[in-house]
Order: sequence, then structure tokens, then C-alpha cells
Amino acid sequence: MPENTLDNAEAPVRAQRVSPGYWRVTFANPPINLYDPEVEASLAGIVGRLEADPDVKVVIFDSALPDFFMAHLNLGRMGEFEEGLPTYFDLVSRLGQARFITVGSIRGRARGIGNEFLTALDVRFASRENAVLGQLEIGTGIIPGGGGMQHLARLTGRARALEIIASGEDYDADTAERYGWINRAVPDSELDAFVERFAQRIASFDAEALHAVKEILNQEIPPPSPESLAVTTKRFNQLLARDSVQKLLQQSGSASPEVILDLELNMGERIGPRP
Repeated sequence: MPENTLDNAEAPVRAQRVSPGYWRVTFANPPINLYDPEVEASLAGIVGRLEADPDVKVVIFDSALPDFFMAHLNLGRMGEFEEGLPTYFDLVSRLGQARFITVGSIRGRARGIGNEFLTALDVRFASRENAVLGQLEIGTGIIPGGGGMQHLARLTGRARALEIIASGEDYDADTAERYGWINRAVPDSELDAFVERFAQRIASFDAEALHAVKEILNQEIPPPSPESLAVTTKRFNQLLARDSVQKLLQQSGSASPEVILDLELNMGERIGPRP
């Protein structure tokens, strides 16, 4: 793909080869960037291409939608995913072990699998004014099933991971930075330039040295094991299958578009008790 050319502008996930060592991958699945089967298929194709490119050193993941990095898993289409989400887990595992550095540039809401995807990346930067992160599952009677518990505990420690997951609250970028959830909160007006400079800097360095840094850190602080993730996903599926959860999801799905958008924009407030 030629440099600085956006690949397949109609796809729900788009790739751009900015320079030989630097790629940008953009989620673009309006209206709220749900993780659905089309997103998964598109992402899988891009990850395969990244792995096949020996020159790539850094990949930025961002969103074309200003209000949503990735809302969450499309639970209404769970039957179209393979049970246990094996493709998703394979993709994030491959990104974690890849030779290149993966970076999340967060603007908008990243909840559920959106946050889980981000926490599986190597580095995260977020808009101070416009990033919202959270694990919403507890409000529906389920648990994070995409590695959220394991990755959050690895980044923030047990107590803060428990706070985030058990509260179902939305968290701003400054709090996320303080918790170790993200690397840095950056003023929104500076985020794009900041991330661009970071990526260009990494792309200028030696590929073997970058790979060695990532490989050694993965050995010293290993990512969650496939066995741990499989146990959690099994428990997630058991909770999801309960009649009370299915009834709640059906009620949410039958709401008007205006109500659904309000819910998605203000999830942390809407799923909890109101004064």
C-alpha cells in the first residue's frame, strides 16, 4: 500500500501506511463503533497484513468517530461470533506478541471490549477533555469477558481494577492516568500532534532493538494466560445466558434510537441508581 493512502475507506476498520515503519488503524463503524462481526473480520485482515510487513515498527489505533473510540461488544449479535470469542482473543494475543509497538489514541468512549482492546495494547494516550473509559458489564448482570479484569489488574493493581469493574462507572482521562490505566492524559487540541510525534519517533529507531524491548518486557511482566482468559469467558457466557440478563438486553434493544444514544453517551450514570 502506498504511503499516506487510506485503505478501503468504506470498511469498518481502515488501515493507513503513513511511512514504512508507521501504520495507523482507524475504527469507523457508525453510529457508535460497536465491535461486531464485520469489525472483527476487517481487523483480522489488517492484523495479518501488519504481521506480513517486516518494516512496521509502530501502529496507532484510533477512531473516526469523535464521541466513540469503541462503545462495546454488539451483544445483540453474539450468536454470530464463535463461542468464547476465539478470533478476538487470537487478534489481541498476536498484537501483544507482535514485533511492532501498538498505541491507542483515545478520543470518545471506550467501554467493555473497547476498553479491553485498549488495555491489551502496549501504550495508551487519551484526550483529557473527551476520553471516557469504563467496564459497563456489571450494570447488565455480567462481567468483563474480553480480558478486562486481567489487563486492568495488570495495569492498575487489584484494588483499582475492582473499583472500576464493580462500580460500572465512567472514568475520565485524568483519573485513568493517575490509576496507571493509560500512559498519559493530553489536552484534546494537542492529542493528535502528541501521538504523531511519538509514532514518528519510534518509527525512526532500530527495529530489532524495539522488538527486544517489547519481548523482554513481555517476559518480565507476562500478559494474561489463555487459560485464565478462557475461564473468565466461560463465566461471562454463563452469566449472559441467564433469563434476567437476556430480558434486560431485550428491553434495552427495543428502546428508541434517542434513548439508546443517551444511554451510550452517559452509560456510567444511566446503569446505576439515580437519586
